[in-house]
Amino acid sequence: LLSITTVAALRVPFLKRSSTAKGSSTPKDPICSHPGDPSLILTTNVDLGGPEAKLDIMKKCSKLISEVTGKPEQYVAVSITDGASVIWGGETCNAALGCFYCIGQINKENNGAIQAGVSSLLKPHGVEDDKIYINYFDVPRENCGWSSRTFA
Repeated sequence: LLSITTVAALRVPFLKRSSTAKGSSTPKDPICSHPGDPSLILTTNVDLGGPEAKLDIMKKCSKLISEVTGKPEQYVAVSITDGASVIWGGETCNAALGCFYCIGQINKENNGAIQAGVSSLLKPHGVEDDKIYINYFDVPRENCGWSSRTFA
């Protein structure tokens, strides 16, 4: 385990002390200007057709998220687990559950566009629109880590 002092010492080389947060004497890490972490984690009980077909769906989700949120696709992460154990309403049926995390850009319009886009990608595999839950989380910058630090 690393102590807080050790972690702080490890973090120092990554900081560029060229700017400070507004109203603060604390140097602002340049990572704070990065767009953040849009990520989609999706689990479904259907078989998406093998590795290449699944990768195609993941790439389409990535592009969709980038277009809807306006964030560069290089920051988008997508994970899909197919063939999982999922029930809906206590019954076995084709279904999907997901979580979408993003720093900002969580709102009615964006969430609806992502929901519709993911639904359209899963429908050909037998997952109906009314059997897909995706929860949307607006993540505070200090609660999202990347590249050995947070976005705060």
